Amino acid sequence: MTFKITQTSLPGVVIIEPQIFGDDRGFFLETFHLQKYDELGLQKTFVQDNHSRSTCHVIRGLHYQLKHPQAKLVYVVRGEIFDVAVDIRRNSETFGRWTAAVLSDKNHQQMFIPQGFAHGFCVLSDSADVTYKCTDFYTPGDDFGIHFADPDINIDWPSSTPILSEKDQQNPTLKSINPDLLPTYQP
Repeated sequence: MTFKITQTSLPGVVIIEPQIFGDDRGFFLETFHLQKYDELGLQKTFVQDNHSRSTCHVIRGLHYQLKHPQAKLVYVVRGEIFDVAVDIRRNSETFGRWTAAVLSDKNHQQMFIPQGFAHGFCVLSDSADVTYKCTDFYTPGDDFGIHFADPDINIDWPSSTPILSEKDQQNPTLKSINPDLLPTYQP
């Protein structure tokens, strides 16, 4: 197997470490292989790839989709991020809890985030290029958010000077969101 998988504190959110083949010329690795990911228990069909570039201290998130939920496979092509997943599934035993990992172009780790979780990240390097595969298409009007500094979630963000979009600055706290606008836990 060319991938190592590590379970995080939130069931279903995993860190994936690919096997890296390197020499004095550089390196080679597989960032996705359907059959091998199926063997890891990540039987997902990804239908859209996204790429974002952000500067240091930018926080994107916490974002989620409701009618067209997306599982995501996050990878950093250049730079370093603090990547976060928050369980927002009603009736989940881990509702409101978060987990995070540092993903970078040095460690080549990926984070898999299932449907029903909010996602966000903070850029730690001067800039970062982040790619992520999604299991559903982006649908305008189906994008929701939770405030990055929600005191009940209490994410320990690594930036004291975060830079956010105006939209993300206006995101509500988790407990102020109408429960009908949150996904439901389905075992």
